[in-house]
Amino acid sequence: MSHDHAPPVFLPATDATEAQVEQLVRRFYEAARNDELLGPVFDAHVHDWEQHFAVLQDFWSHLLRRTGRYQGRPLPRHVDLPVDAKHFARWLELFSATARETLGEAAAAFAIERARRVADTFLVAVEANRER
Repeated sequence: MSHDHAPPVFLPATDATEAQVEQLVRRFYEAARNDELLGPVFDAHVHDWEQHFAVLQDFWSHLLRRTGRYQGRPLPRHVDLPVDAKHFARWLELFSATARETLGEAAAAFAIERARRVADTFLVAVEANRER
């Protein structure tokens, strides 16, 4: 019997605490907001930062701690943003540095890999949307 798609992989939770997840989200987005390249994009599109932090903490808590708190679909909200490969590269650079500062080694490596996958997926979608 052949399968067109591999079965879903259910990854275990990392050892990240909820406090570390919150610190990761807040420190990273503070850095992104102050970044020369990323800051203007965030300023133009995020109007309630506390609400945005809450959603992002749910997202990363779901990925790192398997809390199940995030059930949204982030991709559609990002495909129309005026960003390109350099924005995603900078986002990943800042995220990686912040993950290494706020999480243990294994959790940071996991978070960075997940962030890389998110960035790659979003970049493909943004570029495809722009071509339409």
